[in-house]
Formats: sequence, structure tokens, C-alpha cells
Amino acid sequence: MGIVSVDLAIIGAGPAGMAAAVEAAGHGLKVCVLDDQPEPGGQIYRAVERAGPEMDAILGDDYAAGRALADAFRAARVDYRPGSMVWRTDPDPRIAYSRAGRAETVSADRVLIAAGAMERAMPIPGATRPRVMGAGAAQGLLKASGLVPEGRVVLAGTGPLLLLVAVQLVRAGADVAAILGTNDWRNHLDAAPLLPRALANHKELAKGIGLYRFLRSAGMPIRTGIRDLRVEDGKVVVGDDVIPYDLLLLHDGIVPRTHLPRQLGIRHVWHGPQRHWHPDVGPAGRTEHERILIAGDCAGIAGAGAAALSGRIAGRTAAGRESFDLVRRLERAKAARPLLDTLFPPTAPVAPDDAVVCRCESLTGADIRRAARDGAMGPNQMKAFARAGMGPCQGRMCALATAELIADTHGLDAAEVGVWRVRPPVMPVTLGELAAMDSQRSGG
Repeated sequence: MGIVSVDLAIIGAGPAGMAAAVEAAGHGLKVCVLDDQPEPGGQIYRAVERAGPEMDAILGDDYAAGRALADAFRAARVDYRPGSMVWRTDPDPRIAYSRAGRAETVSADRVLIAAGAMERAMPIPGATRPRVMGAGAAQGLLKASGLVPEGRVVLAGTGPLLLLVAVQLVRAGADVAAILGTNDWRNHLDAAPLLPRALANHKELAKGIGLYRFLRSAGMPIRTGIRDLRVEDGKVVVGDDVIPYDLLLLHDGIVPRTHLPRQLGIRHVWHGPQRHWHPDVGPAGRTEHERILIAGDCAGIAGAGAAALSGRIAGRTAAGRESFDLVRRLERAKAARPLLDTLFPPTAPVAPDDAVVCRCESLTGADIRRAARDGAMGPNQMKAFARAGMGPCQGRMCALATAELIADTHGLDAAEVGVWRVRPPVMPVTLGELAAMDSQRSGG
């Protein structure tokens, strides 16, 4: 297959990518959608096309609402390519990706990156032990395969998703024994001035209150203000308290997937309340590269509804259409976000010395600190000093924690330390796939 040329190439088939594809195709654009998953929906709507009434009842109305978007996406005149792993994007723009063991290329007038978000790693002592995983990962297994954990389940960390996963697991019949929240009353005081603005999206606030009420009515023990979490074999240690578990689910919020925007050299800005980087994106999805657009949680965490709206806006932008009405709706959809970001700050940005920070290279907090004291002043130097971020995940899991440790060691803020440079390929690609690509270009 030769190089395909389209008006708009979209990376990601979550709510932003699907909505953008429907909008752009509706305006007559030739659209190609590349997604690494086998079916549309992204993380939030994973397997929504296969879910029946029973799963809808477990996962809730917000999840079921994704089916209409998936149906519209399937009905749109879009070249949809599931199972496509994008590993390079050029500002031409051109996209290199692998699918079914072959590397191929798409050329486009514009590219929309709608890569979504990921769980922030929670580097606490013992987090790499067996029977410990991310709350979002457990939710993904529930959505995709209907897997419900057996035995005592304990959830620990912070963020709205932690509460949502707890509710969904209880509905699915899991034995949720405890929720250990790391946020406390001081976060509520900090967030109080943001409440008037958040009321512009009062429905989002009502959903959060509903989660609390459900868990309380189910008799769920919810503790907040948890500090110094440690994981031992089959138990969580909080001060003098020992809480046994059969499965421990950790969650420390979600952060944008930024590898593709950073590989393109797009400017990023620091988000102080949640301590992460996100691309500098205008209200219509535009970036400093005229032909590169970004939408959805990849541009900044705001939830599925806001992601779909931003996708529609980006689809109109690609078609040369204005979207003032949608921009106003998007602003209202994001109104509660500053409040939530302040209520649920990251648990402990600076990892303890005995916590594993870089899983790929088995580096602890002490290892990172030692390398920083030896002269590593930033993440890119840390690669040379300690190999942090050099493993298969290419720093996706450890970038933020590593930067926080470097900053703390040198008395700086993580925003001053910066992030790793990202070079292609941003995902592993085989020599065979590259050779096949050369054959396509030469016509062999």
C-alpha cells in the first residue's frame, strides 16, 4: 500500500477523535482515523459497542452515552483504521504508523492529535508488588472483559476516577473493603473560592456528590487525609494501621498523553494544581504548527463531554468553519475543572527514596536523587546518568516523578526542570516494518 493522502488525519478514536471525524466528514472532508485500539471508544468508552444493559447499569449513564457517538462515528464516511500504532508525526504533516506488522504512512492537509490521557503513576513504597494495579486499569478490564476482582479490594489515592471506579466495582458485586483518600480538608478550603465558577457546570458537581452518596449508602468506609502510604505483602500500612487486601488499586489522577505533541516540538505549559505538562492549545484546537490540531484530554484534562465538544470544534477548524457556539459550550463544560483539580491534588509528587520510580530500569527514588546530586540537572541528563526513561515506556510512567525528584534535590520547582525530549519512534517499531516502508516508497 502506498502513501495515503487525506484532508484530515486523526490520531485516536476516543470521544474527541470520533466527534472530530463525524464533524469533519459532515463538512465534506476526506478523513482518516488511526487508533491503536481494536474498536472505537478510547479509554472512557472502551468496548461501549459490545456493552449490554447489564454493563450499562454497572458503568452508568455517562458510559452508555458514548454509544450514540460510536454509532455516529461508524455511520460517518471515514477511513477508520483500528489497531494502528502511530510512532512518528511530522509537521508536513505526515504520520508513520504500524498496523498488522506493516509500517505505513498517511499524508494529510491537517493532523488532529486526540491521544487522550493516562493514569499518573503513583510511586509509593511497594507499589510494584503483586496484586497491586492502577484503578483505571481495573476499570478497563471491567469494561473490556467484564472482569470483576475477587476478594477484598482496597482503593487508595486521589481523584474523581477513584470514586467512580469504587462505585462501578460495588455495582458489579466486588467486595470493596475501603477507600483511602489522600486529599483532606485543606484542599476543600483551597477549592472553596472556585465554587461559584464551577456552578456553571452544576451537573458535573451533582455527579460527584452522587458518587459519595452511593458509597456512603453502601456502608463504604472512606478515609481522607491519608499520608505515608506503604504497601507490604497483602496489606496497606497507614501509620499504625494495617489494612489487608486481595487487590490494591492505586490512582493518582490522570494526565495528558503528550509524547506525540512533544515529538513535534509543540510548546507545552505547566499545570500547577495537577503538576503536569500539557500542550499549548488555542480555543479552536490550534497549535503553533498551523497544520497540527490537538483536542480532548490530550490538550488538558476535562472529561469525556468536554473532549467530544473540543473534537467537534477541531473538526470544524479543519473544515475552515467557525464554532463560536461550541466554544461557549466547551467553556461551560470545563467550568468545574479548576475546582476538581484543587480538591484532588497529586498524592505525593516527590517519591520516597525506597519507592520504585522507573519500573523499566528498576530505579528507586534514592537512585534518581543520587544521580541528581552527581550532576544531573534535568530529565535529559538523567537519561545519561541513570537511564531513567530509557526503557520500553520511554518515560511515560516515570517522567513526572523523575522531574519532581530532580527539582526537590536541587531546590527547584518541577516546572523549572522541564521534561524529556521526545524523538521518533515514540513507540517500538521493528526493523522489518521499517524495511517494508522503504519498499513501499521505492515501489518494490
